[in-house]
Amino acid sequence: MRTKMRLLGFRGAAVKPLNEEAAAELGAELLGEALVFGVGGLCLYLEYLRQAGQSRRREEHLEQTLSDLRQGLEQLQRDLDELRAQGHAQGGAGHAQGSSGHAPAQAVMVAAG
Repeated sequence: MRTKMRLLGFRGAAVKPLNEEAAAELGAELLGEALVFGVGGLCLYLEYLRQAGQSRRREEHLEQTLSDLRQGLEQLQRDLDELRAQGHAQGGAGHAQGSSGHAPAQAVMVAAG
């Protein structure tokens, strides 16, 4: 009862002792409220943990996707560089064939048109 009076803002107020029935009722009420508060706090804490875990998993998934995309981009860049190198190698050989007397394909099409 003293604690309740202090919580309500009464300082140093004299409190008459409660009879046994009133004390048991007040104790049961206090215990019930503490239990409800505790369960509510536990639910909030567990929900916070669930949300934090879900956010962490989502972020890990995004990082993995970004990493996969970067690897794919690097592979495409390597393939492009390889194709350019092959094109330059074939382009040089094609110019050599053109000078050996073979007519380029475009010149044949123009003559046919």
